[in-house]
Amino acid sequence: MLYRKLGKSNLEVSAITFGAWAAGGWMWGSTDRNDAVEAIRASYDAGVTSIDTAPIYGQGTSEEIVGEAIKGISRDKVQILTKFGMRWDLAKGDFAMHSKNNDGQDIDVYKYAGRDSIIYECEQSLKRLRTDYIDLYQIHWPDSTTPIDETFEAVSRLIEQGKVRFAGVCNYNFQQMEEAEKTLEIVSNQIPFSMVNRGIEEETVPYCIENNKSILAYSPLERGLLTGKITLGYKFQEGDHRASHKHFQPDFIEKTNALLDKVKPVAEQYHVSLGQLVLRWTIERPGITVALAGARNAEQAVQNAGAADIHLTAEEISTINDLVNQF
Repeated sequence: MLYRKLGKSNLEVSAITFGAWAAGGWMWGSTDRNDAVEAIRASYDAGVTSIDTAPIYGQGTSEEIVGEAIKGISRDKVQILTKFGMRWDLAKGDFAMHSKNNDGQDIDVYKYAGRDSIIYECEQSLKRLRTDYIDLYQIHWPDSTTPIDETFEAVSRLIEQGKVRFAGVCNYNFQQMEEAEKTLEIVSNQIPFSMVNRGIEEETVPYCIENNKSILAYSPLERGLLTGKITLGYKFQEGDHRASHKHFQPDFIEKTNALLDKVKPVAEQYHVSLGQLVLRWTIERPGITVALAGARNAEQAVQNAGAADIHLTAEEISTINDLVNQF
């Protein structure tokens, strides 16, 4: 496994980090808690020391699963990355979406990052995670109803209290990052990035490289699309958000699989899966520090971790880059 520091901090994380959104079940057509716990533990045994979660993932379920999974592991050997600013239990801030919880009940989700809300959310997360501190605390989405300085003054207070070690953002553009920096040092930005979704390379990546901010790439496998296992006519479980996602419509699936067919010879040469190759390519990209990879079971988790062991030549990376640029 590769380990990399986040920004200018001394927080070292695994370049392949366990993404625990699907573990929470919400928007992924339910979850099996035992499988999710085993996946995280198998991931850790394979060298993945960092786990990214959020309260909204299963409305607390994902954080509870992470807390259960790391029980018995020395706390300083694992890095917990969680978030704040998405409330399903408080109608305040920017309305985000109508949804259903894991029990099928209707919920309304709001993006809200007010001072008192953040302090409350942190306490709840610490209880669910069974820990007394969070390594990286990230705002989940921008909240237009709260001044950015108010949000990060609250996080600053949590850092002073020892409940949080470092602050990060998610889904921020570079202007929002600059604004947050006026109040508190931000070490990272968690944003979507994949072979077929590279919009951040225009402005956000250059800003992060120039200012030594780490990028945590989420959905590097494009929610499973880049594993090559999604074919035309693929049947999703009920409640799986991918069924209506633009990247899972027939034209995009076909176009993506054509790209994967061209990349496949490199994977075959190394006797690795397409998913592993895509993850390795992701952490080779300029500015990308971490690739977040979710897993439903131990086998998937170990396979994801193995991506760090692939050593691509400069020529192979260049070949893949050319194919991706033609996409």
